[in-house]
Amino acid sequence: MNLTEWILSIMEQLGYFGIALLMFLDNVFPPIPSEIIMPSAGYAASQGQLQLLGVIIAGSIGSLLAAAVLYWIGYKFNHDSIFRCVDKYGKYLFIKSEDVKKSLHWFEQYGHRIVFFGRMIPAVRSLISIPAGMSRMPFWKFMLYSGLGTVIWTTFLACVGFYFGENQALMHQIFSQVGYVIIAIVIAVILWALYRRQQRKRRAGQDHKID
Repeated sequence: MNLTEWILSIMEQLGYFGIALLMFLDNVFPPIPSEIIMPSAGYAASQGQLQLLGVIIAGSIGSLLAAAVLYWIGYKFNHDSIFRCVDKYGKYLFIKSEDVKKSLHWFEQYGHRIVFFGRMIPAVRSLISIPAGMSRMPFWKFMLYSGLGTVIWTTFLACVGFYFGENQALMHQIFSQVGYVIIAIVIAVILWALYRRQQRKRRAGQDHKID
């Protein structure tokens, strides 16, 4: 049984709970991709087996529960403990301490906005919650940004499966293109933020000279 068949069997047996469980695992175990889970659930909804809204809600809940757990881990444990744990057990989750360090660097460099965009980027969404907790990002803001990004992403994936599930080639083409679009948006936002920061520094320098 391959990964796709296993995912479909879980959804057939557990329904909405299975979708939530799979999306929870997607956030803590990167090899289980939401790009298979949600479109498959959306396609099942198009066949009348599930409701599209229920699919989106279940997927979002599972994803956000995982995000909250990972945030809590980052918040409760110090840096050394987290890296020791990742070094010891990360191989079972296909996560390396270098990945956590990289995501922490992203968070420190690009700020809270990376939580929103990170929910739509594979691998990043599995890691960004830990640095958010380590950096003591306010939990309500973390869940707000995570919720917005998660609902957008799960809705998009479910709708692709609902409307294009019969055409696998077209569906894969959509996924290949949307990845580039998301990355382009993230880069544009980061460049804009850096530009604004540079402008503020320049204005502050001018004000200091005037004083």
